[in-house]
Amino acid sequence: MTNLVLFGPPGAGKGTQAEVLKEKYDLVHISTGDVFRYNIKNATELGTLAKSYIDKGQLVPDTVTIDMLSAEVEKNADAKGFIFDGFPRTEAQADALATLLASKNTEVAGMVALEVDDEVLVQRLLERGKTSGRADDADEDVIRNRIKVYYAETAILKGYYEKQDKYHGVDGVGSIEEITARLSDVIDTL
Repeated sequence: MTNLVLFGPPGAGKGTQAEVLKEKYDLVHISTGDVFRYNIKNATELGTLAKSYIDKGQLVPDTVTIDMLSAEVEKNADAKGFIFDGFPRTEAQADALATLLASKNTEVAGMVALEVDDEVLVQRLLERGKTSGRADDADEDVIRNRIKVYYAETAILKGYYEKQDKYHGVDGVGSIEEITARLSDVIDTL
């Protein structure tokens, strides 16, 4: 089973690459944001619990997030592997993911991070903002803050996976096909 943690700053192309890799390697793409939205929209027990924290402006506890992801993994018990997108974000979440996967007799094969220069990210997101309708992609100050938060949050995880020889940085600049080829070169060695 191939389990990947896909990382990269906002605008790096994670969503695009996750879709391509999902098809190429027959993996299940689990986007934390999508899982949260689904559970909240469908008022599942976990969604209702998560919403109670969100409505108070609080972070959803790791246990709730892990329970949601565990349910997604269970739904896809026959999968050849998973692409985790937007998770883990903390060492505690990375440990919890390792425990969850160990219970399925598998593990994270690698963290693959798309690396893109900040100025390229800003331009990509401003372009996306013109067509996406996403307010957070239209304001350069908001974009720069999102990028700053990403680096502050994920620096810990880079070190976490580097200690296990599972961190792989990949140049995220070029055509979709070029970036996919670079990612595939890494994934094929895992």
